[in-house]
Amino acid sequence: MFGSKSKSTIDSLIGLSTKIEGNIHFKGGLRIDGHIKGNVIADPSEGSMLVISEHATVEGEVRVAHLVVNGEIKGPVYSAELLELQPKARITGDVYYKALEMHGGAIVSGKLTHDLIGPEPVLKLAAPTKLVNSNT
Repeated sequence: MFGSKSKSTIDSLIGLSTKIEGNIHFKGGLRIDGHIKGNVIADPSEGSMLVISEHATVEGEVRVAHLVVNGEIKGPVYSAELLELQPKARITGDVYYKALEMHGGAIVSGKLTHDLIGPEPVLKLAAPTKLVNSNT
């Protein structure tokens, strides 16, 4: 119980004032608050989580199992498990996902493509919406 590591654990942090030029390869969990000019790629052999905070910018390809975006990504995005687009998320590039959760205010300028790993895409609405029938 205490020795096992949760899939959602953040192992590393790239701080707000940090700027990196070059590719980043990681295992486990990574949170980015700074600016990355390069690809951010998780080891596909194990579960991974990447958090892009509202102040962060990534210019390059992103490949990870579980991705939470509240900042900006300029490049293609590949999420093997779950992609969470929070209200301040801005993605300019094509997005490939298995499951998608998109909050109001998030913007994707590119194609959204469901990865054909499972039988059906999983889409979740972040907030319930009210349907109005105009015929009544």
